[in-house]
Amino acid sequence: MNNVVNFRRSFELQQTPAENDLLALTQLLDKYTPHDGLFNIPDGPLHVVKSSVKYSEKMYTLAQPSICIVPQGAKQVALTHGGFEYDNRKMVVYAAEVPLHVTITQASVAAPYYCLVIPIDPKTLNRLVLKVFPNGVPKAEKTRAVYVGDASAKLVNAARRLMEIIAHQEDTDLLVPHTIDEILMRLLRSPVGPSVAQIGVADSNIEKVSKAISWIKDNFSEAIKVDELAKHAGMSTSSFHSHFKQVTQLSPLQFQKVLRLQEARELIRGGIMDVTSVAFHVGYASASQFSREYARAFGVAPSKDIA
Repeated sequence: MNNVVNFRRSFELQQTPAENDLLALTQLLDKYTPHDGLFNIPDGPLHVVKSSVKYSEKMYTLAQPSICIVPQGAKQVALTHGGFEYDNRKMVVYAAEVPLHVTITQASVAAPYYCLVIPIDPKTLNRLVLKVFPNGVPKAEKTRAVYVGDASAKLVNAARRLMEIIAHQEDTDLLVPHTIDEILMRLLRSPVGPSVAQIGVADSNIEKVSKAISWIKDNFSEAIKVDELAKHAGMSTSSFHSHFKQVTQLSPLQFQKVLRLQEARELIRGGIMDVTSVAFHVGYASASQFSREYARAFGVAPSKDIA
């Protein structure tokens, strides 16, 4: 993947996250994760993922615009091909909703995998963009859906302080938003800041693509007409197709197919419907075509995934 960046500014290039910050953050996240799974953290928009086992099978998830910090453990993430692994030395920023293949590569009962997810609210980001770039946002590289790079020690330290405020219940209504602002401003001040700023800029290409992604997500079972989707996003058809693929590494139709198959797998594994009913429910006109694409995506036929 050609989206490797550096979240450290020039004066902190040699600074890795402090061990005490990583340890403290791990212990704080453990308080909100009684078992494996995804948990919302009270007094803020944060959530945390915990896993005490590795997963050899790829899991599929729809990433939200967010900052992800892993103080313990490691996982591998991929879009359409390739991929990257990140642990406490790395951090990841998702700039758009994109379907991801996720594999937990480092986790155990004694040392579980933890991931703190800090959502990026476009309105909040736009407010901060005006402060950080009062003279206008510098020209950015091509916007990507995913950025991975060396973790910023100062940003990880701010995340630890954020969790301490929540854990100690000290003026959370005032300090939690303030500390999230600090984290976002540090991200905007990083070398990837101008690219990340596009998330909050009205009528930016990523904002337009995100609008189209939201429509596909809400209407994935319906037939897509790319020219109408481009019009909905406020772009010409050629420009929309180019920018959509640049951000997601998928065409709109490929993106829709991934969402259909993700939904289908949840229904099949939940035993909610039989294979034919699932195929029609998610928008396929042919159950046999659905079964072929399902097996190609997940490595197992839908009829056997039920068992």
